[in-house]
Amino acid sequence: MLDDRPYMRTPYRPGWSMTTILCVTLIGCYLAQMLLTSLKGDIWLMDYLALSADGLKNWHIYQLITFQFLHGTLWHLLGNLIGLYFFGRAVESVLGGKEMLKLYLISGTVGGLLQVALEVVFRRINPDYNVASVVGASAGVFGLIAAFATNAPDNPITMLILFVLPVTFPAKFLLIFEGVISVLGLLAPFPVFHMSWFAGNVAHGAHLGGMLTGIAWMRWAMTPHRSFEFWKPFSSRQSPKRSLADLAPKRAPRNPKQSTEELPPAEFISQEVDPILEKISAHGIHSLTERERQILEAARSKMARR
Repeated sequence: MLDDRPYMRTPYRPGWSMTTILCVTLIGCYLAQMLLTSLKGDIWLMDYLALSADGLKNWHIYQLITFQFLHGTLWHLLGNLIGLYFFGRAVESVLGGKEMLKLYLISGTVGGLLQVALEVVFRRINPDYNVASVVGASAGVFGLIAAFATNAPDNPITMLILFVLPVTFPAKFLLIFEGVISVLGLLAPFPVFHMSWFAGNVAHGAHLGGMLTGIAWMRWAMTPHRSFEFWKPFSSRQSPKRSLADLAPKRAPRNPKQSTEELPPAEFISQEVDPILEKISAHGIHSLTERERQILEAARSKMARR
């Protein structure tokens, strides 16, 4: 029976997912932040826990982590929770909880470093360029969004414009749009662009750093058996790389005249289905070809008729 095979069973994961843990943690940190603010005020919080160039100069390296768990307003928190919940679950289903957490925290850290570095550089170019201390989980969330769009660029996603109008588009368009917004936001404060109204109090450098980390993670930091067909918007046409199908266990060719419908159920499962299930166990269901998916559907039909 197919259901008896371990790789056909849905794995049991006790407890909360990593995405849920992160969401609950962010909510708890926000409540603690409100309590500390009421006791010691905003100044103490911004000086010691928010990320700033001055803080890193004073060797407050821990700010690269603590700023990711602080938020300016309740709406700021809710926006990040929505992004984390939807994109975090999708990325966690591909990478697993631990890898997703690493990606999230590293994206936030790299985003924070890029934000501070750009602030220092831009201050030398334009002394009036000034950004407040950075808080928020958005750099990590943008890393998850970029990882999702890199893994599945054509996967349709639906967003509610003004929480009312649903709009559906490929994931890669969201990544491109966010990248453009981040670059424009970084350049907006310079008088030559006449877009100071666009900058606002947003850490665009952190967003950009998070996105670049998510793309790099999915393209280069994955282990070979978790390779993906990557979206490469700026690369020229090259010969295709080895796909996951090339990494699958090889099996002896069978007589092409003998179709799957002609095989007895036991032989059909051993010759056709078992190698596919082993491939899923080793490389994930995303590695299957269209023909292999059709074989699984045929297997389900056979079992349903028994």
